[in-house]
Amino acid sequence: MITLIALLLSIVLAAGSLAWGYLLVGLPDIARWIIFFGAVWLFAVWQRWRWFATAGLILSFAAAALGLWFLNFTPGWMFAGAIGGLLAWDLTYFRERLRFVGSDEERLGMEGRHLVRVAGLALLGFLLASMAMAIKLQFNFQWALLLAVVAILGVIQLVTWFRKRGG
Repeated sequence: MITLIALLLSIVLAAGSLAWGYLLVGLPDIARWIIFFGAVWLFAVWQRWRWFATAGLILSFAAAALGLWFLNFTPGWMFAGAIGGLLAWDLTYFRERLRFVGSDEERLGMEGRHLVRVAGLALLGFLLASMAMAIKLQFNFQWALLLAVVAILGVIQLVTWFRKRGG
């Protein structure tokens, strides 16, 4: 269940960050298409279309690369979109592997270890994005707010995992 919540939040992070980045530079039509794709991706999770995660990863990386390297957008939003897409792709296939685990105890252990590793990688990505934004003098309140929300959700997720593991 924790993995599903993390997966859904990753998709929202990917689509929301990319759309916000494109919206900030005055491209609302592209931002709407990104939000639409994010909604379809959420629907694909509900329908268990695992293949769609690869399409989501490709689109989020392409949108982030286009915005970051070719159009010189704010790096934080593009990094956050790419990180969210990568996390969603990883968690989609991890959920599939969890189906074949025999005991609930083993499943909880695998899930917790995987989420801690992925959270560490995401933290590193957000730190790099924050450094890039600071270097370009683009660190702003919206980015600080996103970092705070991601940090709070991460702490809640870890507390939930430790409670389930301990109890």
